[in-house]
Amino acid sequence: MNAQHKIQRSMFSGQKKLGFIFSVSLVIALTGLSEVRTPVWAQEAISQEEPTPSSVDEIITPMSRSFEEKKPRVGLFPRLREELKDTTPFLRDTKLDLNVRTYYLWQENTGAGNKEAWAIGGALSYRSGWFLDHFGVGAVLYTSQPLYAPDGRDGTLLLAPGQEGYTVLGQVYGRVKLVEDNFLNIYRYEYNTPYLNASDNRMTPNTFEGYTFQGSVGGKDGAPKLSYGGGYIDKIKQRNDSTFQSMSQAAGSQVSRGVFPIGFNYSYRGFQIGAIDYYSQDIINIGYGESRYTLKVTDRLGALFAAQFTDQRSVGDNLLNGSSFHGTQLGFMTNVSYRNAVLTLAYTNTSEGADIQSPWALPPGYTVSQVKFFNRAGEQAFMAKGSYDLSRLGLEGVTAYALWVHGWGAVNPATGSSVFQQDEYNVDVQWRPKSGLLKGFWFRTRYARVDSRDGTSAGFPINDIRFIVNYDFVAL
Repeated sequence: MNAQHKIQRSMFSGQKKLGFIFSVSLVIALTGLSEVRTPVWAQEAISQEEPTPSSVDEIITPMSRSFEEKKPRVGLFPRLREELKDTTPFLRDTKLDLNVRTYYLWQENTGAGNKEAWAIGGALSYRSGWFLDHFGVGAVLYTSQPLYAPDGRDGTLLLAPGQEGYTVLGQVYGRVKLVEDNFLNIYRYEYNTPYLNASDNRMTPNTFEGYTFQGSVGGKDGAPKLSYGGGYIDKIKQRNDSTFQSMSQAAGSQVSRGVFPIGFNYSYRGFQIGAIDYYSQDIINIGYGESRYTLKVTDRLGALFAAQFTDQRSVGDNLLNGSSFHGTQLGFMTNVSYRNAVLTLAYTNTSEGADIQSPWALPPGYTVSQVKFFNRAGEQAFMAKGSYDLSRLGLEGVTAYALWVHGWGAVNPATGSSVFQQDEYNVDVQWRPKSGLLKGFWFRTRYARVDSRDGTSAGFPINDIRFIVNYDFVAL
């Protein structure tokens, strides 16, 4: 069945019909609002999916965004906001956001078959203001629908298995403000921590069912800030899924278990340190810690130094894979920025006990790249990356980066025998117009190539091409 027939079938089948209508509405909105001038903050959450930084001050590390509230943005319709100013805060402070996204991905994997799809969709988000200054609600509807989805090329994660479209109410939540900057989050919500996060590098993100607390103290007028959080996460909706499943089943177990995360992040001036632990009974315990320091040498020259450590081990009855395991990963990263250029060097070292697992997010390792994670048992990896903001050359809003990662020393954790070395090369070009009719869009193209250094493994080389267009605007 060709792609056109797939789309037609989705138009007339229950939930898929709703998704298609939603996608068309997004396109209409995109066309009608192309002249609106508003800054874009697309949904990309993982560091490799963030806008390219032009200085070390803009670099985001996995721990630095944990427990943080998203900053409010100015809406497109100030007149309507003005008309609501005399209503109750529950209505007056309502937030309505529409994100439009289209994404094409083609991957050539020698010996493993090609993957290819082009999808359109996005998210419609609603958040109320505070009722009695303490209670709020919200919801987010996500969809991804096929524009081109050839049979036999499944696996891009842009669409549901079988190259099918999907629509899901991925977030439905209540929030309770206990005191200023301290909240309870109830039911379906989105989180961003190192090993449990949105992983929003396809069409729609991971979201979670659970009950959590997050908050912070300090941080005003240059004072130290302590952010913290914890709770219980029962289920996950993975990126290209329309249903929620147990956290332990998403990790690969046959039993149902949730996850108890708890952690903190402390920051003062250019220094940050934080840690978080994830415990799933009889499944796995993951501990993660990170520290970073940002140094402003001159107005044009800056440096950032960061270190991270992961410890993973089986717990209880070892129900994940039937046997005990223990693995660690240590990472270091340094960044130097001068004017609009940033040079990044990173190194990670994984112990031989087990591959580093990340069942509820993309892994946070400093050498994680577009295709490969470089977290196999025993693997060491070195990354060199250069990025540049081309505004100084007259290309306003254009940024680019290139990187190379080499991984060596990996072993089969069951036998201890050596496995192949691997290299990955990435090139990324982005354009985020800052003026004119296109202000508010985010255009991005990405290319990756993965090679086996010793040539003994099937499935190499891998070539990966992606084209992404985002438009995220706040209606209210």
